[in-house]
Amino acid sequence: MSATKVTVGISVNADVAKVWNYWTQPEHIVNWNFAHESWHCPSATNDLRPGGSFSSRMEARDGSFGFDFGGVYDDVKEHQLIAYTLGDGRKVEVTFEKANDGCNITTVFDAENQNPVEMQQMGWQAIANNFKSYTESK
Repeated sequence: MSATKVTVGISVNADVAKVWNYWTQPEHIVNWNFAHESWHCPSATNDLRPGGSFSSRMEARDGSFGFDFGGVYDDVKEHQLIAYTLGDGRKVEVTFEKANDGCNITTVFDAENQNPVEMQQMGWQAIANNFKSYTESK
């Protein structure tokens, strides 16, 4: 049985080089990689190359819950594509496309089986929206 593919997207009013850097550099990742203001991302590592790994620590600000989100990169094309496999085997593909007013980012991911697909899509979209707000404010 193949996984359900879920798509989220944003348009960011910034050039693709800035968008790429803010998406991939740990000093920026910690500022946007969470779905709700009651959460945060206290640490992130990123070895951005095929075979390289990444990890982000996601925690409730009150310390009640947390988890590590990570995986291994399958393909990286600077300013264009990041494809990776999560620790549980699910696949994710993020594309970056230049647009007249900035950059469009589309993420397609395999849904997991523990939570409703709609909830997963809302969570990933909220993280993407945080990225947009953070990047456009800098």
